[in-house]
Amino acid sequence: MAHQKIQHKDVRNNRIVITGIGVVSSIGIGKEDFWQALKQGKSGIKPVTLFDTSSMQSKLAGEIADFKAEEILGEKGLRNLDRATKLALCASELALHDSELKITEQNTDHIGVVLGSTMGSVRSISEFDKEGIMNGPRSVNPALFSNTVINSPASQISIRLQIKGLSATISSGFSSALDAVKYAIDCINSNKSSAVLVGGAEELCEQTFKGFYKLKLLSASRKNDKEMICPFDVRRNGMILGEGAAFFLIEKLSSAINRKAPIYAEIIGYGTGFDYKSVNRYRFDSCGPDKSIKSAITSAKINFSDVSFVASSANSDVKGDAMEANAVKKFFGVKKIAVPAIKSMIGETFSASGAMQLAAAVLMMKNQFLAPTINYDYADEQCPIDCVPNEGRPLKINYSLVNAFGLTGQHSSLVLSGGRI
Repeated sequence: MAHQKIQHKDVRNNRIVITGIGVVSSIGIGKEDFWQALKQGKSGIKPVTLFDTSSMQSKLAGEIADFKAEEILGEKGLRNLDRATKLALCASELALHDSELKITEQNTDHIGVVLGSTMGSVRSISEFDKEGIMNGPRSVNPALFSNTVINSPASQISIRLQIKGLSATISSGFSSALDAVKYAIDCINSNKSSAVLVGGAEELCEQTFKGFYKLKLLSASRKNDKEMICPFDVRRNGMILGEGAAFFLIEKLSSAINRKAPIYAEIIGYGTGFDYKSVNRYRFDSCGPDKSIKSAITSAKINFSDVSFVASSANSDVKGDAMEANAVKKFFGVKKIAVPAIKSMIGETFSASGAMQLAAAVLMMKNQFLAPTINYDYADEQCPIDCVPNEGRPLKINYSLVNAFGLTGQHSSLVLSGGRI
């Protein structure tokens, strides 16, 4: 895929661009495989093999089959790392390589790492505590303790890539990755960092799976439900979980130009909104998405009519999809704006979902082609939108909106420009 020819106009110091992309997903590892799978509408949903699901009606997930971190990272230093950390390491390594930025003693103090993750340590905490409770504290392996700390994956990225600058973890649920991007941008604009590796990562594990299942949020977690993931479709009955990681190198436009870096897109707007009435459920009339979208578009200094498509957060939840469709309809009016939902292919990757959608949005803009929402067969009057059903299509794209909406009231949106950078 050839890089876009960028017209450098009005190079201000506070313009932030994406110069590297790394993705590890159930439909492809690396940005090219990920993009081809998205374009073709390939599903990564399959029976879970990482743990036993025989006691549950829900048995599917966007599991990354035969994940081998050593193929990207090499054999050294992986033995005591958990799956979430390995996913984050692989995606960040791929993003750094893609950006063509070399870490040196001269620049390492000015490069940062920001990770969005919420459930990344759940399995490690559970297994570590279980060993101590069952066999006593003397039985635990102290080398595994670091995995129980939520900022461990970000720290491991810094250690492996020899990055000595900022290291931070943002934990805000479904919106974690987009919130991490905003934090990284603020660090660059305040001159705390010159470039930041930023993204999101979550692993698929039994503890998280059972938690969502017992809350009856998963497809087939209710009696007589058929297990499926079909965002915006009238048949939807809950989400199917996924796993993965997506990372980006972001830096000032002036810096990217100076080092002749590949430039994918510019991040021009961000917004967030919290709905305190949401407690482990989506609310159709939630004010959070409205605040998030309006704030993002306002900060981008563009019109709603300028946006070509919305990278949807829809995950096949009955109320959640309707909530987002309602917000999109409210702001974009009668315009038939495209609203593709990539979770139809990769599942709900929770804190990593915003990063996954951001990667997909950037690649759609780069290729001027919309990925489809698969498994869409029956329209729902509560979701009167164009979700690009089942087949992708070409589209001239200048601006896109990425949404990451959550169950507990936290909602965030990001605006991208891919035109005159």
